[in-house]
Amino acid sequence: MNESQIIRVMLVDDHNVVRSGLATFLRAYEDLELVGEAKNGVEAVSLCHHKKPDVILMDLIMPEMDGIAATRAILADYPDIKIIAMTSFEDEELVQGVLAAGAMSYLLKNVTSDELAKAIRDAALGRSTLSPEAARVLIQATRPTKQPLYDLTEREMEVLNLVVQGYSNQQIAETLVISLATVKAHISSILSKLQVSSRAEAIAYAIKHKLVSI
Repeated sequence: MNESQIIRVMLVDDHNVVRSGLATFLRAYEDLELVGEAKNGVEAVSLCHHKKPDVILMDLIMPEMDGIAATRAILADYPDIKIIAMTSFEDEELVQGVLAAGAMSYLLKNVTSDELAKAIRDAALGRSTLSPEAARVLIQATRPTKQPLYDLTEREMEVLNLVVQGYSNQQIAETLVISLATVKAHISSILSKLQVSSRAEAIAYAIKHKLVSI
């Protein structure tokens, strides 16, 4: 997706007032189009089959199927959909759980309209956004079984540095003059070596252990 295309957005939240507010917010931006609303994870999974959104704003605490389970189910069928977790909580298990399930970004519901619009655009382009609170939760999370790992190759360090800066896979490929497949292989290796399951976790790990300069 390029930056000039209309971004198809779906809302998933069990509170009608929240969905109504987000729908109003989306109408204020010409490049963002609301294509569907769901009040729980079950509805969200079903709606994806019909609406094919580019980005989903996903609440986490919902009846019937929560946001983490819905994220996992949706991405199993539609891996190209970008999911932004949105919640009122900065709980460590929620943050780690939804990012491990494959969410692209994690935001608290107190973000401004412009911050949310930017996060949606970035997600559509493959860039992660973490709220400061979520980043702090990840950075401060203690994992006694995990020791700092520094056995990344020089090229992997270059890729990791660009990931931390918010570059998409395509941008990394263009910057380092390597193929997209090579970028994906490097990122897979980085996640494996750092023992993390998502780009967002890799970013938090790299910052916490000072693997990159920011």
